[in-house]
Amino acid sequence: MSDQQNENNTDQLNPDADDLAASMAQIAERSQALVNGFMANQSGNIGMGDPMNVGQAFIELTQQMMANPAQMMQAQMQLWQDYMSLWQNTAQKMMGAEVDDALSPASDDRRFRDSEWDESIVFDYIKQSYLLSSRWLTSTVQDVDGLDEKTAKKVDFYTRQFVDALAPTNFLMTNPEVIRATVESKGENLVKGLENLLSDMERGDGQLRISQVDESAFTLGENVATTPGKVVYQNDLMQLIQFEPTTKKVDRRPLLIVPPWINKYYILDLQPKNSFIKWATDQGLTVFVVSWVNPDKELAAKSFEDYMLEGPLDALGAIEKATGEKEVNIIGYCLGGTLTASTLAYMKEKKDDRIKSATFFTALVDFSEPGELGVFIDEEQLDSLEERMNADGYLEGSSMATTFNMLRANDLIWSFVVNNYLLGKDPFPFDLLYWNSDSTRMPAEMHRFYLRNMYQDNKLIEPGGVTLDGVPIDLSKVDLPVFMLSTKEDHIAPWKSTYAATQIYKGNVKFCLAGSGHIAGVVNPPSVEKYGYWTNTKNPATADEWFESSKEHAGSWWPEWRKWLKKNSGGQVDARTPGDGKLKVIEAAPGSYASLRIGAKTDAE
Repeated sequence: MSDQQNENNTDQLNPDADDLAASMAQIAERSQALVNGFMANQSGNIGMGDPMNVGQAFIELTQQMMANPAQMMQAQMQLWQDYMSLWQNTAQKMMGAEVDDALSPASDDRRFRDSEWDESIVFDYIKQSYLLSSRWLTSTVQDVDGLDEKTAKKVDFYTRQFVDALAPTNFLMTNPEVIRATVESKGENLVKGLENLLSDMERGDGQLRISQVDESAFTLGENVATTPGKVVYQNDLMQLIQFEPTTKKVDRRPLLIVPPWINKYYILDLQPKNSFIKWATDQGLTVFVVSWVNPDKELAAKSFEDYMLEGPLDALGAIEKATGEKEVNIIGYCLGGTLTASTLAYMKEKKDDRIKSATFFTALVDFSEPGELGVFIDEEQLDSLEERMNADGYLEGSSMATTFNMLRANDLIWSFVVNNYLLGKDPFPFDLLYWNSDSTRMPAEMHRFYLRNMYQDNKLIEPGGVTLDGVPIDLSKVDLPVFMLSTKEDHIAPWKSTYAATQIYKGNVKFCLAGSGHIAGVVNPPSVEKYGYWTNTKNPATADEWFESSKEHAGSWWPEWRKWLKKNSGGQVDARTPGDGKLKVIEAAPGSYASLRIGAKTDAE
């Protein structure tokens, strides 16, 4: 190697001291301001104690462990034996022997995809040591007897959060990709990472709000939420969007979509290539969608029944004025599906038969097994949450976003910690994550009712257990045609829990199970040819029985749903254009309600 090459290599490994010092001085100044702001924020939280009620769960775990010292001793011995085997395997590898790994990451674990984790004996040992320790810790916690089911699930969940946080990939000196980037960039990745960290803390007013996406890459109405349409009606809680037709003839019965109000409607209208709304209009449907408001403290008293009355019920009246058509088919997605089911039961009692068929996307009505979200629901946590909501008048959307991120912490938290703060990279421009970061607030009264009556007490499946606008709700009286779409890997609405509704509704129910999760399984256009889905001509008593006798299909479930909906189309009519009926156009889609993002100030503020 020449002297010149040596000199160049030396320069690459040694960053300019003056530049580095200047960068660090700027960061130090910003850090001090953030620390001051952070401490000021924390002063208002003194006395909050343990709002997640985690401490008590682990106290109970410790008590049960101490009650069975023999079991703990056995677990300790097993850990010791496993580490001895790991040491022996590593020693053999150092001598050049071919030895199978004691443990390997799961096939979908992307943390250890860098080749150094397999090729370097040191990093291979670190990887296997972590996997061994994490397996031991989680299994030991799961094997403790004497805990009630709810406490056991909470301990298991937070143990996995702890294990995920301590992964070697999350630390500079034990992540080979980060070490390599640090050497190659002469430490600039760490400087840039610290800048990213400070920016995220500034964005969160002293609280860390991890950036998951390059938000500057997207603009509503330009490259997301792009399907042409018009807002034709609005009230305090929602805007109703009617989309432009793309066919000369359409189904006589319009389609009303009721999305969840935790995020914005445009999960079903990200970009033309994956927009369910665009696809539905191309299939000859007159599509309306509810676009929920991002509420402020002025709407704190809005209740679950207000969301029903001013949401789907107001929308039905508006659709009749816009099209002249009383009969409508409806889709309810997630929380919007829970509301839709409640609305159908309400309408049945009122002898209102304007809705002729209902489709549910990943919607729970029986909350007896709500999945890991149930970890966040107990009396202590609800009391703490209600105290916060009563003070502000709403639950900030970022709180729910954090909860959902914890359900997939490695993908939605720690991968961004590594990318943004250790590698010093900017997050990618990804439409789904842009939508995911666009969460909304929830009025205090509505959210309290929902959590207490559904998640905590599971009253919705009890006939008369919930009363809305003076009407007792009985889901078993819902007797219209129903299409239920659930997703196999759903961590928010577990498919076996959603399946329970097939045994409640009295109409003809078609249950369809899509591959993938809560979002990707739903947003799966036919052009992509991914995941597949399962169907069954019968709905046996349990989800396991249904799956055992189901038939698997390749590709998207969308055409399967369209074939089903044609039976409830009501015939064909000429296409309707927004503004042609009795409702005039208010503004272009996506509308002002959808355009308000978290962090923007409302008029009431």
